[in-house]
Amino acid sequence: MKILLTGATGYIGRRLLPVLIENGYEVVCMVRDKNRFDLKPYKSGKISAVEGDLTRKDTLDNIPKDIDAAYYLVHSMSMSGGDFSNTEKESAQNFVGYINTTQAKQIIYLGGITNEEQLSKHLSSRKAVEDELRKSRVPVTALRAGIIVGSGSASFEIIRDLVEKLPVMVAPKWLNTKCQPISIRNVVEMLAGVLHQEFTYGKHFDIYGPDTLTYKQMLLQFAEVRKLKRRIFTVPIMTPRLSSYWLYFVTSTSYSLAKNLVESMKVDVIGKKNELPERLHVGLIPYKEAIKIAFDKIEQNMVISTWYDTVSTNVFEKGLSKHIEVPQFGIFTDKQSQKAKDPIKALERIFAIGGKNGWYYANWLWGFRGFFDKLFGGVGLRRGRRNPADLSPGDTLDFWRVIYSNKEEKRLLLYAEMKLPGEAWLEFKIDNDNCVKQTATFRPLGLWGRLYWVSMLPFHYFIFKGMLNKIAG
Repeated sequence: MKILLTGATGYIGRRLLPVLIENGYEVVCMVRDKNRFDLKPYKSGKISAVEGDLTRKDTLDNIPKDIDAAYYLVHSMSMSGGDFSNTEKESAQNFVGYINTTQAKQIIYLGGITNEEQLSKHLSSRKAVEDELRKSRVPVTALRAGIIVGSGSASFEIIRDLVEKLPVMVAPKWLNTKCQPISIRNVVEMLAGVLHQEFTYGKHFDIYGPDTLTYKQMLLQFAEVRKLKRRIFTVPIMTPRLSSYWLYFVTSTSYSLAKNLVESMKVDVIGKKNELPERLHVGLIPYKEAIKIAFDKIEQNMVISTWYDTVSTNVFEKGLSKHIEVPQFGIFTDKQSQKAKDPIKALERIFAIGGKNGWYYANWLWGFRGFFDKLFGGVGLRRGRRNPADLSPGDTLDFWRVIYSNKEEKRLLLYAEMKLPGEAWLEFKIDNDNCVKQTATFRPLGLWGRLYWVSMLPFHYFIFKGMLNKIAG
């Protein structure tokens, strides 16, 4: 059977894909850009990728018609600009127009629990997408989840940041809101389990874990699992805007995502009881156990996907491939090279750069640049990296995005996502003479861009030179 998987490069899609392949399905992955979707890890002849953008009807002709079912896992909540609710509704409408021309017998959609009368903009948008999908001739199976707990999930990483960085928290009153966190493992099991299950056609099911907790209890239990002592005081004076800024500066989340999360956290997210877990033979994982499983994955370097791997910046709307060709004119460059003492170790250092490994030289200056970026609404350094030794196109790397990554070619190309008056690239490669070449390229935007480059020259000289010395050994 042939399955269409939209959102294949997203947090949920990348977790679901190997399960579908293992279950013997042929999977067609719809992605915006093939260059950031690596098929090599999936050792199966039953996987393919097609380019398509649900906001553009003309791109959907690339998708095959002979699919048996489709997963709709597209989400725009973390988009950096515009009205994500309108974008989500338009995408759903375009998807319905396409799916009606296929032989599909089921649409599987992952949304949010919407049992309160007063919904946040985020949850209202999730419900609106479900309503649009139900206008299709193809029956919809909708799973509605609350807080998802797993290595790399937005909820997990935000809670982790708060607990590990703040011994004492003065937090907003929405920490007393109740929810039912669910393990990412259970989410994937249910998404895979409802496939071709006719009793789920045309229905929706709330999916949730066995524990009902306040957000304050989630933080304290997280601290308990990590053997940390934490104290939390809730105050009524924090407005939603102030709460959003609080999350943004303390955690690795973007402001747009923090704002939407805060709006969602103001109402209880309690699921309606149903028998779906029993009928699918899914054992629900308690919250503390879900945390332990997540850290097991982190410690074993087995984190498959993270929430921030999804490209949300407007720069990449036309795909990563548009930035692989570094401009040659109207630019400033800093080129340095040095013979590698040990080419193998030098290559390892290149592909291990950033995240917890740091930038090898003057890390405090990199940290200051990250803080400065966060202060002006940028992504900062807190995103880190998904894996300490492996990089794929589309991965985040602190305030960079991986554009090209090929160990066989000994080349790594990064594109800057920090706030800049222009565009910046950073490239590492090792040539045939075992010489490490490091090139920083900056395309300025107007006078401010040129002044920025000149002002940074002294820092670049010491930082880039020191970094290259450490890489080359």
